[in-house]
Amino acid sequence: MVFGRATLDGRPAVILGDDFTVRGGASDASIAGKMLMAEQMAHEYGLPIVRMIDGTGGGGSVKSLEANPRTYIPTTPAWEWIVDNMARSPVVSLALGPCAGLGAGRVAASHFSVMVRGLSQVFVAGPPVARAIGEEIDKEGLGGWEIQARNGTVDNVVDSEGEAFTAAKRFLSYLPSNADELPARIEPRDDPERREDFLIDIVPKDGKTPYKPRRIIEAVFDKGSFFETGEFWGRPVVTGFARIDGYPVAVIAGDPFFMDGAWTADACEKIIRLVDIAETFHLPVVHLVDCPGFAVGVKHERAGVTRMGVRVMAAMYRRACRSALSLSVRRMGLRDLRCSIRRARAGGIAGRRATGAACRWRAASRRPTSASSRLPKTPKGS
Repeated sequence: MVFGRATLDGRPAVILGDDFTVRGGASDASIAGKMLMAEQMAHEYGLPIVRMIDGTGGGGSVKSLEANPRTYIPTTPAWEWIVDNMARSPVVSLALGPCAGLGAGRVAASHFSVMVRGLSQVFVAGPPVARAIGEEIDKEGLGGWEIQARNGTVDNVVDSEGEAFTAAKRFLSYLPSNADELPARIEPRDDPERREDFLIDIVPKDGKTPYKPRRIIEAVFDKGSFFETGEFWGRPVVTGFARIDGYPVAVIAGDPFFMDGAWTADACEKIIRLVDIAETFHLPVVHLVDCPGFAVGVKHERAGVTRMGVRVMAAMYRRACRSALSLSVRRMGLRDLRCSIRRARAGGIAGRRATGAACRWRAASRRPTSASSRLPKTPKGS
């Protein structure tokens, strides 16, 4: 394991890398001390930390377990700092190889995580352990990107290590160095007089035909500034970061191509994750609303959409309302309508100051969409 300090786009950061050639990256002997020191340094100095994880990522090896047969309970190496950093410093994890055990945990315990197609896998334990419980599977089938990017364990997937490093720097560019600072504004390069005429009719007025929300995002925010996260999971919503006049913001947008924009359990979790980051690092939230409500049906109830729906409403009400803008693009269900009204009035609630607001797109409607309104009508007399 190697760690130290470096600069990323001119800002100091802590860099921590696993060395798979030394005991497979395990924390045998005093290796775990380096991980602890890196996480502690990021916390105490208020610096972003970038983890390059490969192997067990700081977990113990089978050899160390045979020599010292005990578990990590009640302590796990550096975990107290890993948890504290989630509320203190921006944390980026790059899965650059097979990540098992504590390594997999460190990938997930971050504000932004990346996998490399065909190179990295993330799992609690590898194929040999899976075989012991009767599952014959290879590393890719057990924890490849197709699994972990679609269940939300990791945020983004890239094709090379170089792209992973670029994604890490791009993500960090939207955040301050720590939670005690404000995000930095960059000099905008976009023409403030730029007009996109296609926005006038990109949203179909029939209320049923889908459209591409990413085109709207690219047009509304500073040109080329949108950085999407979580593309492969929670697909009824698009989330990420962008800039308005150089100021960074968190972005949420409904995607009618998936579930007609209805919020599924994983879509709710995806939004909660983004709002948590925005709240921690003082980013305003811009919500391009097109949502008929929560997803309905047995499949979604089994996935826990009701509980996740309550959690996302709590996040949107209590966290984002202090600095948020809701733009109703087309349909605004009762949940979204209540949230937007609360944001607009939040300045007089419980003594909190707020900068929330709500406005409507030209083709927007505030009527909740029921499932029956999209079903073919039965002819009279049939």
